[in-house]
Amino acid sequence: MRLGYAAVVRLAYHVMASPVGLLLLARSERGLRYVDFLERRSLKRAFAAHAADVPDAEWVPSLLELKPVVDQLEGYFCGTTTRFDLTLDLAGTEFQLRAWRAVRAIPYGQTRTYGQIAKAVGQPGAARAVGLANHNNPVPIVVPCHRVVGADGSLTGYGGGLPRKRFLLELEAGLPALL
Repeated sequence: MRLGYAAVVRLAYHVMASPVGLLLLARSERGLRYVDFLERRSLKRAFAAHAADVPDAEWVPSLLELKPVVDQLEGYFCGTTTRFDLTLDLAGTEFQLRAWRAVRAIPYGQTRTYGQIAKAVGQPGAARAVGLANHNNPVPIVVPCHRVVGADGSLTGYGGGLPRKRFLLELEAGLPALL
């Protein structure tokens, strides 16, 4: 590599259908980097959304490289996978990384409040910052930010929309989940 030039990051990607819509999965050589709800976005727009994080990324389609992720997500949606065993390549601030670790520790089928997560990361007054970290979570479902609720137990905020959050919580509770 020549001095002054950033290395190109290779991101293998795959789009999978799920009960919560199309999911764009992407992994670097170090691990799972993104799980995006595609909504009505094209792949080109989804890739562009990550340009600030990985400006010179080379996006390469590869189901083979994302097969373990697809298998675990399919198991999750079928109710047979309750904990993801995936290597992650998360990019975030130190606070975000601590918050995502705490969120990842919430057991399947349970919830925690933003305040409880803030306490868990040693900053009891940082409930709003936990909300912001969840908003910026690059791998929703795998880092289950849908399990974080308001102080009164209400469903508040979710990057994928509240109907998806409700669906995921009902799925984990064993209730008939409809989106």
